[in-house]
Amino acid sequence: IIDLSVKIDEGLPVYPGDPKTVIKPAGILEKDGIQDHYLSIGTHAGTHIDAPCHMIKGGKSLDQISVDKFFGKGIYIKTDREITLDKFKSAKIEENSIVLIDTGMSNLYQAKEYFENYPAIPEEVAYYLVERKIKMLGVDMCSVDHEPFPIHKILLQSEILIIENLTNLSRLQGKNFKVYALPINLSIDGAPARVVAETI
Repeated sequence: IIDLSVKIDEGLPVYPGDPKTVIKPAGILEKDGIQDHYLSIGTHAGTHIDAPCHMIKGGKSLDQISVDKFFGKGIYIKTDREITLDKFKSAKIEENSIVLIDTGMSNLYQAKEYFENYPAIPEEVAYYLVERKIKMLGVDMCSVDHEPFPIHKILLQSEILIIENLTNLSRLQGKNFKVYALPINLSIDGAPARVVAETI
């Protein structure tokens, strides 16, 4: 089992303009007999999943997505920062698979460059993934594109969910694996998720 999720704490990097994560004690063991915390976190902070309603009017929220969408056969694609259609066509992408793109950007997760100089997925790649009818697309970046977010709209319109801020993807190279990407069951646009891969 390989953990593909980043750790959540108050130092969690967030997309520029998004709210910072806040964790405060709500119960102190020595005083209250319990340990409890208040957590304030953006729905698109850390490793998270985008639901269609994130950018599609009338799109489904996470709680309206069938739970079988959140797990499936994984496809690993190594692209570095040059994302080309040829790499996807040679990957033998099957229907209902979960495609994970390793660009190497996760190595810069704590750096400013992570949110500024990440590569956008080309539209021809997004349309190809729609044709292949995949379940989800996951990336080791803060986003699959830049404003005005055409790739988000192409994928989410077809109910292909998006996983962002993945880590440890290089450990999947050359392996067969299943992906389990389970978000909190929120009735909104997205949520943090624990994403793991099981090698088979």
